[in-house]
Amino acid sequence: METITVEAPIAPANRNTKKLYHYQESDITTLFEKIGESTTPQRLLYQLPTGGGKTVIFSEIAKRYIKKFHRKVVVLTHRKELCRQTATTLKNAGIANKAITSTVKSVNRKDQSLCYVAMVETLKNRIKSGQMDTDSVGLVIIDEAHHNSFQKLLGKFKNATVIGVTATPFSADINLPMKKNYSELIVGAPIGSLIEQGFLARPKTWRYDVELNSLITGQHGDYTVSSSDALYSAPAMLELLLHAYREHSKNKKTLIFNTGIFTSKAVCQMFTDAGYDCRHLDNKTSPTERDGILKWFKKTKGAILTSVSILTTGFDEPSVQTVILNRATNSLTLYHQMIGRGSRRLPHKKTFNIIDIGNNTDRFGEWNAPVDWKYVFENPDQYHESMSHHTEYESHTVPPEMRSKFPNSLEVSFDVQQAHHMATENGEKPKTVIRDSIRQHVLMCADNAETISEALHLSEELDKEINWRVKQYAKCLGKVTKNYTEWLAGDYKAKLRVLIQKIMHRRERLAAK
Repeated sequence: METITVEAPIAPANRNTKKLYHYQESDITTLFEKIGESTTPQRLLYQLPTGGGKTVIFSEIAKRYIKKFHRKVVVLTHRKELCRQTATTLKNAGIANKAITSTVKSVNRKDQSLCYVAMVETLKNRIKSGQMDTDSVGLVIIDEAHHNSFQKLLGKFKNATVIGVTATPFSADINLPMKKNYSELIVGAPIGSLIEQGFLARPKTWRYDVELNSLITGQHGDYTVSSSDALYSAPAMLELLLHAYREHSKNKKTLIFNTGIFTSKAVCQMFTDAGYDCRHLDNKTSPTERDGILKWFKKTKGAILTSVSILTTGFDEPSVQTVILNRATNSLTLYHQMIGRGSRRLPHKKTFNIIDIGNNTDRFGEWNAPVDWKYVFENPDQYHESMSHHTEYESHTVPPEMRSKFPNSLEVSFDVQQAHHMATENGEKPKTVIRDSIRQHVLMCADNAETISEALHLSEELDKEINWRVKQYAKCLGKVTKNYTEWLAGDYKAKLRVLIQKIMHRRERLAAK
């Protein structure tokens, strides 16, 4: 905890204070007008893109609120790094504040401080033990307000206006929409505008289509670590990552986001073996080692940092030139947070690269594309449904155990409905869909086997997937009998075995020459 004592509630801002930009000043004025319009405490949500300076803005709001109303302000965060950074920003703005973290065992109810920066769980415990007078708090500011963990505390501050701050006013949990806790959304400058005005770097996006059918959606709505590790640690995916880096980011300072630690370490080993300077960082890395790695990353030209669950918030390194999404996510917030790590503008950095190896751009749209955030806030159910539509095909799950049998194949699935649509558009016969599907399965078996018997054995692993494809094909045809569908599945598997033997024989002959 750092306690700063001054004679007046607001001390002179020090030389580290950042000058407010015009859009920041405008938004602060709007928020204060909203506060003044009502005689009762309000619940306001403020949206501003990552890199727009949210911490600077809400620090200025706290400063002006204390100066005008002489009432206490509490700033809530969900991570230690954010807590420390916020306390420092407030200090630089000239605001005496006390940080309430896990190391602070008690808070004197008679404490005269006018500003506190608190971790959610810690403050919850201090309130529960009666060590803090919440009735005297006039303003609560919530950083990263989309996190559902804050909701448990909002009801404790009955006399306080609440301002939530986020880049994405959309809860990942459809059962806990943000409009339940906030009455109004104030939208800040969009990403496109901040780019045009020179406040954010302009992105160049490189997208790679990846088969994600083996990914499993967990109880919290995003893909599980185990299924993601199984996919992204496969040799074919690691080779794709290395290829993408060499094509679009070689010798550039690169930040790689992964879902699992196993994958991130495999990525680090691959880049190291290829002769590149690469380090791995995750939420289990010790603070000392973490600080050392981040210092190395800052000063090293062309450094590659591969990470898991640690650098999406509270990390600001403007020199990042490329962000690689080596993962898929269903979280709109996480998508924006990851890309935002590379969007900081510098005098010699006007653009940055996004390499998407998870179909995330298809799911959420281009990072800098306009978003109607008011619609998202007011209609979360409809927005959630529209996002689900983009991933409807991905919802067909190829089991990880089956996916693991074909590590040398980038594609293990086949969009039957899309293939049928293309065949119809091109005037081809519908049966070309089944033909192309069989050909893909033949190559999968042949590319992952040394002998004919191994390849035929692998074909048996495809039974469930074949049955699913045949049923999808039958739907495309319209009304067909169950007998026909069963015959078609049997014919598919028979042709698959014949073609596997042909291609394996051919490869054996070529190898013998």
